[in-house]
Amino acid sequence: MAITNASPYSGFFSTPQSLPAGNQGAAGRIIGFRAQITFASQAAADQIRLFKLPAGILPIVGLINTDTSTGTATIAIGNSGATGKYRTAATFTTTNTPTLFGNQAATGGITPATATEEILATVAVASLPASGQATIDLFCYSL
Repeated sequence: MAITNASPYSGFFSTPQSLPAGNQGAAGRIIGFRAQITFASQAAADQIRLFKLPAGILPIVGLINTDTSTGTATIAIGNSGATGKYRTAATFTTTNTPTLFGNQAATGGITPATATEEILATVAVASLPASGQATIDLFCYSL
């Protein structure tokens, strides 16, 4: 039977021990960023600024919740260069049900961000509803 070590914890089993940093998820603290969107018929291709992530943190998971179905309108969560970095564009039709999101490529790593990142919600396919609200959270490890 082979035994391998998960990254970044392989240092736990070396002599002397080398421990990963908190921003790699080891004994780090979790911080959250929250934004609330008020639906107002934002059109397809519109972008909504959510928050800025500082350098040195590691995104781990997001959470979205709405009181109104987005219908056929999709929402992607990412940045200006990769609109679906954290959440690929999708409808959100189940109301009042907090739902986790996170694309593995963006939330599954162990290397913290090296620069500040503005997080955007990008609307596609159709306009958002004329009324209602969505809350979007992104949780991250920090030193």
